[in-house]
Amino acid sequence: MKTYVQPGNTIALTAPYAVASGDGLLVGSIFGIAAGDAALGEAVEAALVGVYDLKKAASQAWTSGVKVYWDNTAKNCTTTASANTLIGVATEAVAGGATDLTGRVRLNGAFP
Repeated sequence: MKTYVQPGNTIALTAPYAVASGDGLLVGSIFGIAAGDAALGEAVEAALVGVYDLKKAASQAWTSGVKVYWDNTAKNCTTTASANTLIGVATEAVAGGATDLTGRVRLNGAFP
């Protein structure tokens, strides 16, 4: 097919802020996981689909299947929808203690 470019599982994005490998980043309506480190304004390959262990809001319990949103101010995942961007769903339950700072998320690969 003449118009085919790539599968789109990963794409190059311009980092809107400094990111480390494994960090989430939001560029307009595109959310991805940085495949490497990048400074503000540098190109970084970002994964758009898959399951990742991501930083989450402290003291927030998750159930398996709950919708997960990206809080671009705190640079972490949350189940709070307002003012945040839907990125996927939790694949495992996680406790809501102050030290429970990681959640497993399946990215939806679509744009809200």
